[in-house]
Amino acid sequence: MLLQRRNRILRANPSIRSMVAETVLTPNDFIAPLFIDEGRNIQTEIASMPGYYRRSLDLTVNEVKELWSIGIKCVLLFIKCKDELKDNTGKEAWNKNGLMQRSIKAIKDAVPEMYVMTDVALDPYSSFGHDGIVENGEIVNDPTVEALVKMSISHAEAGVDMVAPSDMMDGRIGAIRQGFEDSGFTKTGIMAYSAKYASCFYGPFRDALDSAPGFGDKKTYQMDFANRTEAVKEALMDVEEGADIVMVKPGLPYLDIVREVKNAVDVPLSVYNISGEYAMIKAAAKMGWINEEKAVLETLTAFKRAGADLIATYFAKDAARLLAR
Repeated sequence: MLLQRRNRILRANPSIRSMVAETVLTPNDFIAPLFIDEGRNIQTEIASMPGYYRRSLDLTVNEVKELWSIGIKCVLLFIKCKDELKDNTGKEAWNKNGLMQRSIKAIKDAVPEMYVMTDVALDPYSSFGHDGIVENGEIVNDPTVEALVKMSISHAEAGVDMVAPSDMMDGRIGAIRQGFEDSGFTKTGIMAYSAKYASCFYGPFRDALDSAPGFGDKKTYQMDFANRTEAVKEALMDVEEGADIVMVKPGLPYLDIVREVKNAVDVPLSVYNISGEYAMIKAAAKMGWINEEKAVLETLTAFKRAGADLIATYFAKDAARLLAR
């Protein structure tokens, strides 16, 4: 039998496979999410996210130093707000002495080169657990956007490199960009959660921050998972309003959306490998059904192959260590 092409020649051994690999994963691709709590010397494992922790700020700083030492250059901060500070205005979100603002300053002081992103949404601060201000049972858009601008500017004042609005309110990217310009923060970036779907895979994250909605769901502002072209529309609008990076969230069930958005925009694209996806791999590995290390690298490579430039993932530290072997 004479074959003109033998494709297996380029798969023969690890050397040639690595030489011709179309997708290369490195720690430069990772954004490491961090959950921060009040107190000192506190580290609480999140039950639905085995091996992941909510830490007090002192231990978070140590974690950031370790992440930097293994090649991870970006962290995304989330804070757990005390119940007594929550209300329907979200005003704790722009408290200059709030936990988020103190966290930004402490991390930038300890590791100045680390690129710091911050979550911008009201749900950790809301007595209702929603991403916006509630009026008569409705999450109202424009008053929420005004609050998000205050929140973003307070993060910029604390020294953040980039804010990451995750709320899905209409017009908030343009409003935040205008707020930055008017306040002189012309170097502060915006990573827009442009295509954030109303997903059942967020459960463990809400456990981490005690931010589950107190009534109803988030389907009036997060996207319907049945929709595809809407994601492209949302991303293009965010770019037009001034987003520096756009995001698709969740990740694994939405690889088609990652590719669609990547083909449409001319800015970097990030994807969020979310808590439910993390928990599924951990659970399957615990049962002995899959090899966790191989599953992690295959999953993260799939995001990049689909078109993601950046990957926010709870596996960031593990993956960086695996890639260094």
